[in-house]
Amino acid sequence: MCSYITETSELTGSAKSADGWTKLSRAVVYVDHPYFTPLEHTLNVDLITESGGTRKRLALELSLDSAEDLVARMQSALRTARLMNLVPSG
Repeated sequence: MCSYITETSELTGSAKSADGWTKLSRAVVYVDHPYFTPLEHTLNVDLITESGGTRKRLALELSLDSAEDLVARMQSALRTARLMNLVPSG
C-alpha cells in the first residue's frame, strides 16, 4: 500500500557525486515502496539541485530502522555542536 507520506524541505548545502560538488536546493522525503532496495517500504530521500536550467537528483532508499538511526545520530551531533557553541541554539 502506498502511504503518500511526503515532506519537502528547502535546503542550503551541497552534495558530492561522481561529477563533483553541486549546491542542493530541496529535499523530498517520503515513505513508499523502494525502486531498488529489496524491502517492502523504505524512507526515500530525494536531494535535488536546480541550477542553470538543469535539475539533478540524488536518491536515497533507507530501511525504516536505518533512517531512524540516522536521524538520531544527526540530532545527537547537532546537540553536541550546540553544547560546544558551534551552532546557534534553537
